Amino acid sequence: MKFNWTKKLLGGLCLSSVAFVFQACYGTPQDFGEELFVQGKVTDKTTGLPIKGIKVSVVDRMQYLYTNEEGDFAFYTMRADSTVVRFEDVDSIENGSYASKEIVLPGSLHVVDLTIDLDELK
Repeated sequence: MKFNWTKKLLGGLCLSSVAFVFQACYGTPQDFGEELFVQGKVTDKTTGLPIKGIKVSVVDRMQYLYTNEEGDFAFYTMRADSTVVRFEDVDSIENGSYASKEIVLPGSLHVVDLTIDLDELK
């Protein structure tokens, strides 16, 4: 009886070890290129106050996020020869209405810190 219990325990440990080794070797994503880290703040051009809820997106990619309460944003994206980042007010209700803006980032950069001033539409 004791031999059967020990055999099952060792079999379970071996199976767990194989699963762990497989995950360590094949289950982690591979890095296929260098990434670009983009961070910054979006503010009102006239008042200098931060703007919450501005959509920050990478053009030609399905990647976007919204600025927080302090107008801050940060994200990683794949580096390219050039990266176009668009800033647009998509709600127009919560914080007024702002004109969209696009910034072209050169491909030689690894980290970008931006301060974006948006014009309020009247």
